[in-house]
Amino acid sequence: MSTQPNPWLFSTREMGRRPGIMRTVTRTIPAPGADDPDAAIGLVGVLAVPPASDIVLDLRLESVSEGVYVSGTAAAHLVGECSRCLDELAEDVEERIEELFAYPDSLTEETTDADEIPRVVDEHVDLEQTVRDAIALDLPLAPLCSEDCLGLCPECGERRADLGPEHRHESIDPRWAALRERLS
Repeated sequence: MSTQPNPWLFSTREMGRRPGIMRTVTRTIPAPGADDPDAAIGLVGVLAVPPASDIVLDLRLESVSEGVYVSGTAAAHLVGECSRCLDELAEDVEERIEELFAYPDSLTEETTDADEIPRVVDEHVDLEQTVRDAIALDLPLAPLCSEDCLGLCPECGERRADLGPEHRHESIDPRWAALRERLS
């Protein structure tokens, strides 16, 4: 049984621990969530990176005195629905990545908690959480197809943009409904 290598791991071995050494990397990685919808980036059904779709990483790894500084971009395609009219949404995003991964036994590692700054582990940096945070934290809580989306009519449920300005519903106070039935 062979295991697939983790595509989110990037080797820092050839950089050693020599400050000033840099390398660039471009990698296309399938988005998580194909096996576990809870692992998807974003909120599935609201706005998220579709599971197994491509996330393109264009990165620069730099060896600095305290660790490896990773900078660059993560580009992905998002799908979801408008929170007002429920139309499908699709858009491409490109998020900036900037993260320091602390070397073992560095001053940064000694003075920070593991959840504050990620670590270089076995001469590798794992960018999954960094990319997930960059994309997910910039997603809107209520995505819109356009800023002036009118949403749905609360009475009939049709899109207000399709209905026109003359669209109306007669509303009768329920306390007077019986009287109206008698008069008609």
